[in-house]
Amino acid sequence: MSAQKTIKAPRPLIAGNWKMNGTPADLKQIRALIAKLSGKSRYACDTMICPPATLLAPMAELRAKMKASRQLALGGQDCHANASGAHTGDISADMLKQAKASAVILGHSERRSDHGETDKIVKAKVEAALKAGLSAIICVGESLKERKSGDTLKVVGKQLRGSLPDGCTSANTVIAYEPVWAIGSGLTPTTEQVAQVHLALRKALVRRFGDEGSNMRILYGGSVKPSNAQELMAVPHVNGALVGGASLKANDFLGILAAYKQ
Repeated sequence: MSAQKTIKAPRPLIAGNWKMNGTPADLKQIRALIAKLSGKSRYACDTMICPPATLLAPMAELRAKMKASRQLALGGQDCHANASGAHTGDISADMLKQAKASAVILGHSERRSDHGETDKIVKAKVEAALKAGLSAIICVGESLKERKSGDTLKVVGKQLRGSLPDGCTSANTVIAYEPVWAIGSGLTPTTEQVAQVHLALRKALVRRFGDEGSNMRILYGGSVKPSNAQELMAVPHVNGALVGGASLKANDFLGILAAYKQ
């Protein structure tokens, strides 16, 4: 009788998405965050901030000055599918990499709605990110109408299948479930609703990627704040959070990290 293989839960990740917020004056929040991460407090998770592209290099410089490259990873918020070209206003995965990003958020609902990004477009961007050596944080999530009509699992399953290329591994891919109706609204799904979606995503990842799918991190995002972080992070198959507004202030972000404080 062969021994059953034990698969450890993925190491959690708390990633902050600053969206279109932040100027050099806000680097003081990163300084305060790094000071805490480098102090005596210990957190059993990885930590990342995804600022607007204009702040990536300054944040990287500050991180290097404070010798905190291991404590805080940096990521971009989007990239173009092409490596270069006549794409005014866009940024390539290689450019993010050169600015010291190690990851990029792709397929966020705000990109899908504001810019009409389809699963096919997101998939092409993921392929570009992986080729450049970046990890991809791929977002999926349903609207309130889709939730009310009972189509949540159908919608997120379709987005997952269409947005992930075959080259995804547990080392280069993170999934973020963000119910569109919860983002910035103050509304949060019940833990039972979160558990249902995360389990469905896990099963889909395992079916397609095997053990790699078992080890891919699945983050929850949507009105995550210090007051609900511990409860949400305790849900099975929730391996961290993609945090919006609460990541803009060091104290709020640290309040979420406290869910993993050792």
